[in-house]
Amino acid sequence: MGKIIAVANQKGGVGKSTTVVNLAAYLGSRGKKVLCIDSDPQGNTTTSFGIKKKSLKFSTYDVLIGKSRVQDTIVDTGCENVSIIPATEDLAGAEIELINMENRVNRMKMQLLGIKNDYDYIFIDCPPALGTITINALVASDGIIVPMLAEFFALEGLSQLVNTIKIVKTNYNTSLEITGILFTMFDGRLNVSGEVVAEVEKYFPGKVFETKIPRNVRISEAPSHGKPVMYYDKNSKGAESYELLGHEILGEPLELPLKKRRGIFSFKKK
Repeated sequence: MGKIIAVANQKGGVGKSTTVVNLAAYLGSRGKKVLCIDSDPQGNTTTSFGIKKKSLKFSTYDVLIGKSRVQDTIVDTGCENVSIIPATEDLAGAEIELINMENRVNRMKMQLLGIKNDYDYIFIDCPPALGTITINALVASDGIIVPMLAEFFALEGLSQLVNTIKIVKTNYNTSLEITGILFTMFDGRLNVSGEVVAEVEKYFPGKVFETKIPRNVRISEAPSHGKPVMYYDKNSKGAESYELLGHEILGEPLELPLKKRRGIFSFKKK
């Protein structure tokens, strides 16, 4: 059976879209069939794959509102084994329109039931808010990846998200679990980084990914070229860090040679 994983954090700028795009690309290169769902009105995941929004006939908005079948909305990304349900600006209006609709928090789940087993992984890029669209993603998902910065203010946002997850789990989706907490734009030279990681590991034992995604110029540049970082510069630290994350998602050991892992902040669990 395929796994549906929401990538969520109500804080913006923490690397949700970047994680969806680059993790999907790596897993696709390993022969896994992957679907990305861009449920953020900003459409950064869509843009990062080089997809022109004006050329789209349907988008995530149409899926949620019920104007199109999910099968008719999927487009190819150009990356091996990776497809996407793209987002356009129309999605911004879905929050208001969903309020008065029946089953407003189950609409994404119902749409995905028919295609879930066609894919090994379905990643949902959530908007930076804990609104109806994000709730739809959490209700539809088996797990959640939480990208976050190693900053103390980020701990408050994590606490709010955990409370939302508990509410969703209690009322709508009893199987929802945190797949992992992913530190992004990480600088291991800073004392505060280690302190925040230790604090999160204390409260979420076994839930913090060993791989930490470093600040890397190639990761930042790749979206402007419409490519995941592994297609833009496969030898960059950014590409290698997402390869390590892919190993963890697949339950494999972190096998990159030590010379390649230099500069990628990965810590062994005690």
